[in-house]
Amino acid sequence: MITKKHRVLKVMDKTAIKKSNVSQGVRKIIVESDYSGQRLDNYLQRELKGVPKSRIYRIIRKGEVRINGKRVQASTRLAAGDKLRLPPVRKSIKSPARQIKLNLEKTIIYENNIIIVINKPPGIAVHGGSGISMGVIETLRANYPTKYSLELVHRLDRDTSGCLMIAKNRRYLKALQVALRSTSVINKHYRAIVHGNWPHRLGSIEAPIAKNVLSSGERISRVSESGKVAKTEFNVLARGAGLTLLAVKAITGRTHQIRVHCTYAKHPIVGDTKYGDSDEDKRLAQTLGFGRLLLHAERLEVPAIEDFPGFCVTAPQGETFSRILEDMSADNTKL
Repeated sequence: MITKKHRVLKVMDKTAIKKSNVSQGVRKIIVESDYSGQRLDNYLQRELKGVPKSRIYRIIRKGEVRINGKRVQASTRLAAGDKLRLPPVRKSIKSPARQIKLNLEKTIIYENNIIIVINKPPGIAVHGGSGISMGVIETLRANYPTKYSLELVHRLDRDTSGCLMIAKNRRYLKALQVALRSTSVINKHYRAIVHGNWPHRLGSIEAPIAKNVLSSGERISRVSESGKVAKTEFNVLARGAGLTLLAVKAITGRTHQIRVHCTYAKHPIVGDTKYGDSDEDKRLAQTLGFGRLLLHAERLEVPAIEDFPGFCVTAPQGETFSRILEDMSADNTKL
């Protein structure tokens, strides 16, 4: 027989369970030294896997995320020992399409217990955002062993193919990013096919680059005296069909640096929809048949850093790239 007392106890028990679930949802984390200096929003994107970026920024803005008991901004840098409070949030993990997962697994060209290097296909963003729910990093995180905390070491434009580094080790990530800020530690070599006959005498371009936002909201980079120092080295490898194949070395790492410098030299990269020659691209697309930016991150040379070993890796060029090189070769001889 269920008495009134029993009914009251039952209701109290349900209430206790409900409150317990809420309290269990609140997480308190002590920030480890490996994450010292990282932006809060970037840290939360890793910690709250499956939570949409918009939701992460919302809980920060509303003050639901606290560091040492204080409200913070998304750009706040973490320090070792910080006490981080996270509210309960619902995860909505989207499993990447099986084909995307398989394709990315096939692109791994170098891997050990601290680093992965993939030959990123053109047309795939390195991370989600701007209408893209799953990029390279989200797909790898969703399908990789949970013992690794995967982080992008650097970025490639969505339409650029080639070598992309993903760190498995937070300390190595920080060491690589420090090295990338230097101009002489890590060597990044590219191949680019540009319009016209690039002059041999133009072996390098050193022109400052500044980021700009157009009235439409589109973000672009331009050569500007008010910009940051940017230097790119070029070497002509072949000519043909009104095009030039270049070996390119990015000495600095400004946004869209190679693309901007090529356009600045009046030899834009073929297929560059942001900085290129749309009329010439349409004409070439009809005769040569291509549908991508012809910029490829071909090789990475990473020396030993601290107690981490060095490596050198080369990413094969894609089918479209190779086919256009054959057309160029048929039109003219290799230099």
